[in-house]
Amino acid sequence: MIDLSNATFIIPIRIESNDRLRNVVTVIAFLLENFKTNIIIKEVDKKSRFKCKALPLLKSILSVPVDVHHIFEKSSDPLFHRQRVLNEMIMEADTEIVVNYDCDAILPINSIKLAYDSVMDGTYDVVYPYGWGSYQYQVKPSDDVVSDFIENYDYAILKSNSTIFDAQSGWVQFFKRSVYIEGGMENENFRAYAPEDKERLYRFEKLGYNVGRISDFIYHLEHARGENSWFTNPHMEHNNNVWEGIQRMSKEQLIEYYSTQKYLKNYENFSGHC
Repeated sequence: MIDLSNATFIIPIRIESNDRLRNVVTVIAFLLENFKTNIIIKEVDKKSRFKCKALPLLKSILSVPVDVHHIFEKSSDPLFHRQRVLNEMIMEADTEIVVNYDCDAILPINSIKLAYDSVMDGTYDVVYPYGWGSYQYQVKPSDDVVSDFIENYDYAILKSNSTIFDAQSGWVQFFKRSVYIEGGMENENFRAYAPEDKERLYRFEKLGYNVGRISDFIYHLEHARGENSWFTNPHMEHNNNVWEGIQRMSKEQLIEYYSTQKYLKNYENFSGHC
C-alpha cells in the first residue's frame, strides 16, 4: 500500500443511477486498497444511497476497513451544486494536498504517486495526472468488468472495454491546498454541469501558479447522463456567460474578481460539519 497520508481525496457524489453506484464502489475500492490516505465523500441527495447501498457493497468486497469520512446533506434540489460541495470539502481537509477526484475516474497507480510527490516536493502547485489530447480511455463498464478489475487491478481489463477519446481538464487534479484556497477554490457561480473544468485550468495558469501534467492515460467509467452531467443543464447559458467573462479578464482583473466573490465569505470561519 502506497503512503499518501498528506493528501485528502475529496469526492462529491450523487448516486442517481445503478451505473453511478457501480462507479462509486469501484473508485472507492481502488483508492482504499492501494493507498494509505484520507478520503472525504460528500453526498447531497434526498436520501443517502452511499450509506444504504454503496457502503454495504464496499464492506462485502474489501479486505481493508472502509475508512472514509462520509458527509450527507439532505436536499431535494434536482441540481447538484458540485462547486459548493467541493469547497466545503476543501475546508474540511487538513492535509497539505487536496485531490479533487471525480467518482467515475481511475488512474494508473504510478500516476497518482507521481502527482502526489511532485506537489509534496514543490515541483508543482497543481498537477493534472493525465496527458492533454488522446489520453482518455472511455470505459464501458459492466459488473463483470469492474469485478475483474478490482480482483487484481489489471488495467488491460479496462482497456479492452474502452475507446480512446480526448482528455483536457476535468476528472482529477492534485492541489497544494493553500494554493487552491488562495486561487479562489471552486467558482460557485457555475451550477451543475458547466465549463468549470476549463475555467479552473485557465485560472490557475493565468494566475501564475506552477501547473504540471503527467503524460499518461485516465480511465473514465461511463455512466448515464442527466442535467447534472450534460448540456441539458438549465444553467448552461449562465455558466457559459460566466466563463466568457472570465476569459476577457487580465491577470489583475482575475485576482480582483476572485478576491471579491461573495461565496468565499462562507468559508472565512469554516470549522467543518458532519
